[in-house]
This record gives sequence, structure tokens and C-alpha cells, in this order.
Amino acid sequence: MTHLHSDLQRFNPVTVIGAGTIGLSWATLFLAHGLTVRLYDPRTDLQEVVDQHFKSIGSTLSLLGLPKNGFESRLSIGSDLQQAITGAAVIQENGPEKLELKQQLFADIESYIKPQTLLLSSSSTIPASDISSFMKDKSRMLIGHPFNPPLVMPLVEVVPGKFTSNEAVEDALLFYKTLGKAPQLIRKEVFGFVANRLQFAMLREAMYLVDEGVVKMEDVDEIVKDSIGLRWAASGPMLGMHLGGGHGGMEAFMRHLGPTMEKSWAAQGNLMMNEEAISRLATKSRESYNHMTIDEHAQTRDQKQMAILKVRD
Repeated sequence: MTHLHSDLQRFNPVTVIGAGTIGLSWATLFLAHGLTVRLYDPRTDLQEVVDQHFKSIGSTLSLLGLPKNGFESRLSIGSDLQQAITGAAVIQENGPEKLELKQQLFADIESYIKPQTLLLSSSSTIPASDISSFMKDKSRMLIGHPFNPPLVMPLVEVVPGKFTSNEAVEDALLFYKTLGKAPQLIRKEVFGFVANRLQFAMLREAMYLVDEGVVKMEDVDEIVKDSIGLRWAASGPMLGMHLGGGHGGMEAFMRHLGPTMEKSWAAQGNLMMNEEAISRLATKSRESYNHMTIDEHAQTRDQKQMAILKVRD
């Protein structure tokens, strides 16, 4: 893929900050769509990490219908921040989830970039208003939070800060759309944004039920996959609720099941993430999942997710 989609042209080149799981996945997506990528990370084993990643990602790219080689010539890697970001059209930051670190990083970035550079953070909890605190011009900085791995998952939560310009929001939405993602504008800054809040609410109850011995860990997976997971993959929870009310729609559903839902909410567990709980659940997870390696599980998951996406599209 040598020629760039005209909308993507203005977002070239891209600097990816941080070569962890998310950063490498973003870098792969950008490269596979024809962009030039500079990958910055201060780690000393950066080259090995990058080589290892590209060795293992080929089959996923094939399943996605993206080119799986020939693009590494457009990738440069290094541990010099100024060099990596000078002249970049977009910066996608994927550093550790630490406020002070991100604040300092974006303040440093600002001194080397053009004013029109689009500044995106993959932060999963910290709002742009906080990250941009030390910046002089906060208007081009916002959150572009993917669901892991961004190469496969369509969702990107686009969350502007109080000072983000409408133009930057439009640019971010266009950037992700042109990469084949499904960006969603989150209209208000809340802790954890939306996808993780929903996920964590469900995980809290799932972990509580496992911890209480109500159900085994792998059984929770089957229960969800064969009921709400299947339904939500097709229609989402809110339309699901609307359809659950029959011809009366969501109002009928709430009137009919409202009291039951309230009872259930009151009965839900409140598991504290202390050492004992973590240790109990970790033991159960090893009993449930150690028959395959993490990489094998992840590959199986990605293949199934991509198959579901194909059917849904």
C-alpha cells in the first residue's frame, strides 16, 4: 500500500510514543495503512521488542486483509524525543498511566512541534484537561483511547478536554475513521471514560460470583458468550433492552423489570481488590486457563473477534 488515502495524507508522518502492547499495535495499524511512523521509547531493548512484535503479527494482519510486510521501511525507531516528534503531523502517546509523567511529556512535546500537530493520548482513565495542564496551547490535545488491541478492535474513544478545539475533535475523528476504526465522541470527561466503566461494572460482579463459589471462572465466559455477549455483539445493551420490552420498547422493559433490576443491584457484590482477593482469583485463573499459553489464547480470541466483525460488517 504505497499511495495514501487523501484524507490520511495530512496526518503523515505519525509519531508513536511508547513501545508497549498498545503503542506497537497502533504503530502496526498506521504502517499497514501507508503512513510513515516514528516510534519513540527510552527502553534499551527497543529494536528487539520491535523485531519480535513484527515476527508475531503477520497472521493477524492477513486476517484483517492488511499488508503484512514491506512497510517496515517506513518505520524509524529511537530514544530521542525531539528527533521523533519534530515535523510529526500526529502524535499518539502510549506511556505509563501516570498523570505527572504525561503532564511533563506533553509540556516537553509542545516545544518541538508545529502548532497544528494533533496530540492524542491513549490514556484509559486520565482526562485531557488534566494531561494538558502544563501546556501553553491546550487546543490540539485530546484523548484517543483504543480498546486493546487497536489493530483489531474498532472502538476508539475520542474524549476532548475543556480546552480542546472543535477542529481538533473533527481531525481526530477523521484520522481514526480513515484508518478503518469506529471512533466515538465522548461528550463529557468522566473517570475511566465509557467502555472501561461498563466493562469494570460487569467484571466486578463476575469476579464476586467466582470468588463466592457461585460459578467457575471458565463457566462465566461460556455464560456471557452464549447470552449477553452474543446479543450485545449484534445490537448493544441499550437497543437490546429496548427490544426486550417487545412492542412497548424500553419503557415497557423498565416498568416490567425495573423492580427486579433494583433488587439485583442491591444484591450485587462489592469485592475489594486486596492481596487476598487477588491471590484467590489468580489461583482460579491459573486452574481455568493454564492449558494454553497467553499467546495462544490471545491468537484464538483475535481470530474469533475478526470473524465476528466480518459477519457483522
